[in-house]
Amino acid sequence: MPASPSQLAMLRRRAAEMRWHIVAMMGANKAHHFGGSLSAADIVTALYFYKMRYDPANPGWPQRDRFIMSKGHSVPAQYAALALLGVFPVEELATLKRLGSRLQGHPAMRYTPGIEGCTGALGEGLSYANGMALAGRIQGQDYRVYCLLGDGELHEGQTWEAAMTSARQCLANVVAIIDRNGLKAMDETACGKSLDPLPDRWAAFGWAVREIDGHDMAAICEALDWATDQDRPAAIIANTVKGKGVSLFEGQAKFHNAPITEAQLQQALDELKAALAEEA
Repeated sequence: MPASPSQLAMLRRRAAEMRWHIVAMMGANKAHHFGGSLSAADIVTALYFYKMRYDPANPGWPQRDRFIMSKGHSVPAQYAALALLGVFPVEELATLKRLGSRLQGHPAMRYTPGIEGCTGALGEGLSYANGMALAGRIQGQDYRVYCLLGDGELHEGQTWEAAMTSARQCLANVVAIIDRNGLKAMDETACGKSLDPLPDRWAAFGWAVREIDGHDMAAICEALDWATDQDRPAAIIANTVKGKGVSLFEGQAKFHNAPITEAQLQQALDELKAALAEEA
């Protein structure tokens, strides 16, 4: 069944809460990946709080759906979701990137509950997802593997090698979601290598493809439901805004990974608090 109006309202509130926690845990005067974490917040919210089969009390449950954050620098969005689910305390978010913390700047599966893979060397995540999907097939499990990729990492050849493998192995339990915010670390994604027409590219590799507004919660949920009905791997191209939710960050490559001042932090938190109040 599609997401109900009450579910969508809850998800929008949760996404607003996620964004506040993402910025709050990063804080001021230390470089963090604000842009990509905020652009992915709606997608990550829909996965954990709507679509995935997941038990927060048992993050190692064998039948759970898996989530691979291929663009590992955006893992703060995943940390926020796991904390709000209760996998670890919300108070622990404040330890992000501190020496000895379980919450490092890139996913560390041996340290952090709920993290499925050590990613961040861009381009590796879809290969990892394929391996997990194949393992599920061998073990007779029906879980799905969701892999979130940045559009910048689509410049990596390994991503397309993995895409061929997904289709060749008929991995209908793999869903790739592309956070297409149009920006990399220093400039526009298109400044590297052209990805257009991106939907046709994925289709040519044998994938079912849908393109959506990556900040429209109803569209995200509908696309995730659509993906589970496919008989082949599915790619959801989510058009997003880098730094979504904070006017200072939106559409600015310089906030891909940068420190902010105390004043900028307060401005961002005030905007996100106001957005959260609007969704209440």
